[in-house]
Amino acid sequence: MTEVSNPSEDFSVFPISIPPVPAFPVKATHYLYLRRNAPRIPTPDDSRSLFIANVPCDSTEVHFRALFASLVGAGRFEGITFEQDKKTSKSSHEPAQSVRLAAHRKRKRSDEELLNAKDEAAAELPSTWSRQIYRSGSSAVALLADEKSVELILKAVRKLKKPKDYPVWGEGVGDKAPPLGSLWLKTHNKLSYPGNDVVQSIMDTYFTVFNRKEKEADQLAKRLRNEPDEDGFVTVTRGGRAAPARRDEAEEAKQKMLEKQQKKKDEMTDFYRFQMREKKKAEQVEILKRFEEDKKRVQAMKEKRGKFRPES
Repeated sequence: MTEVSNPSEDFSVFPISIPPVPAFPVKATHYLYLRRNAPRIPTPDDSRSLFIANVPCDSTEVHFRALFASLVGAGRFEGITFEQDKKTSKSSHEPAQSVRLAAHRKRKRSDEELLNAKDEAAAELPSTWSRQIYRSGSSAVALLADEKSVELILKAVRKLKKPKDYPVWGEGVGDKAPPLGSLWLKTHNKLSYPGNDVVQSIMDTYFTVFNRKEKEADQLAKRLRNEPDEDGFVTVTRGGRAAPARRDEAEEAKQKMLEKQQKKKDEMTDFYRFQMREKKKAEQVEILKRFEEDKKRVQAMKEKRGKFRPES
């Protein structure tokens, strides 16, 4: 792969050697771009994180662990988060009433939380891909052991001058990462058609979790109808069995009321002729006042500059 012609001065260019493969039996050089991680919203781990641009499309955590180990030794690398993984969001399977009452829910015991987390994980459909492929030119954030590890890696990258010193991509990975190619597609085809017993087990677990959350939401709504808040007020509900009124609905009603009041106020402005006359007079007085201020400002600038005397 060709090197980007004008990389940013903030980045360190990290060349890696791509070994030949049957589909492309030519040795190539790929260029990574590294710098200290500096997101818009700071996090506690920024000082020991590296932002990596232009990651290879077949990247895995195992690949980067082996890559950094070849530079500064083992024990410096902790993990990596790819850009594509951040943007991937799971759809919520929570009942609607459970989502609305999430802020009022009490914290459970740790063992009960762990059991519920296992049930929710078992209710998810299995992935159909054994290994993720990332788009070309994507980025990632690597988490290292400490700030010293960041400095050591950046220093080691700057020392890479000759192609014979470039680390080899995939060296030391072995069987730790799932294979690509035809085996990858065969595995995908197999994972796409799980057995009926597997699907049935997942669906049973899913509805067990859904019914449990729905029951908890009903109990919480019933408790809130009879429990005063910090100011001593009891939550007003819609109907006998429904949950408390949604906060976004209350905000929407409040916004509509404010817009109605503002519209009525705007309609009464400049309604009478004398109001328009007074408004125009006020505008003229304001213009004259600013004009006089500008004249004084210009006069002061002239006096400060002094008179111009040409040389004889």
